[in-house]
Amino acid sequence: MKKMARIKLNKLDDVKDFVAAASECDFDVDIFYNSFIVDAKSILGVLSLDLTRELNVTCQDYNKKFEQTLRKYAVA
Repeated sequence: MKKMARIKLNKLDDVKDFVAAASECDFDVDIFYNSFIVDAKSILGVLSLDLTRELNVTCQDYNKKFEQTLRKYAVA
């Protein structure tokens, strides 16, 4: 199952929290904006994105804790 979500990371602590949650997943998690796609488990990769924009996240499976993190940063 492939899931897609839109999120907004406003602060460095948000990025740290998001990357920590993604790192606990045993499946691929990608985060992207326009044509820039990075591994969501890479803090440097996530920080290289334009954090003033809404970002898209795709994940290949389900993890309850990661789903809670996605909801926490979801764009309405």
